[in-house]
Amino acid sequence: MVLPRPTRITVEIVFDFVCPWCYLGVHRFARMRARRYDLAIQPIWRPFLLNPDMPRMGVSRTDYAARKFGDEERARRFYATITEIATTEGLAVDFGRIRRTPSSVDAHRLVRFAATAGRAQDVVLAIFQAYFQDGTDIGSADSLVRIAAGVGLEADLVRQFLLSDLNVDQIHADNLYAHRLGINGVPCFVVDGTAAIAGAQEPDVLERLIELAACDAAP
Repeated sequence: MVLPRPTRITVEIVFDFVCPWCYLGVHRFARMRARRYDLAIQPIWRPFLLNPDMPRMGVSRTDYAARKFGDEERARRFYATITEIATTEGLAVDFGRIRRTPSSVDAHRLVRFAATAGRAQDVVLAIFQAYFQDGTDIGSADSLVRIAAGVGLEADLVRQFLLSDLNVDQIHADNLYAHRLGINGVPCFVVDGTAAIAGAQEPDVLERLIELAACDAAP
């Protein structure tokens, strides 16, 4: 007897690398996916640029925080909250090591490149960790090449890709498309093109949403 293949459910993860809530949300998604390997999930990584006009070289973290939060006390409270939540998830976050807020365009481009080799999620998690744990400048091509090589991608090919302008316009176009869909906050998970949920959702919430979509799509 041949058992039917499980229905493949697409999950579009709309996110940005400079968003700590996205780091938490993507980590929770990865946890859920690892424990529910029986669910045929097809993740699609979608860029959302929180700072679409950010210079390619980025800006100093001090200047960015001053503009975003208004004063240091508000920034410290926000960082403390995120750090506490991340710690309960087993994630190391060290905002003090982040010296520059980068443009995330090239990091999103690298995800596109990694997807062709089936390593998109590995690259996404590695970039997040490098930025929030180690303070790596993920706007730097050299940094991104090292991160990509660390998950098994060919460094020379990655560097050649990043030094080109391939997919730059597409990243900006996808960002605009997300806004036109009404996505105003990230992370946002769009399941099977029909249901969307925003925020760093717990794994159980994502699991239930995907299970419902799989039941609806089953023949």
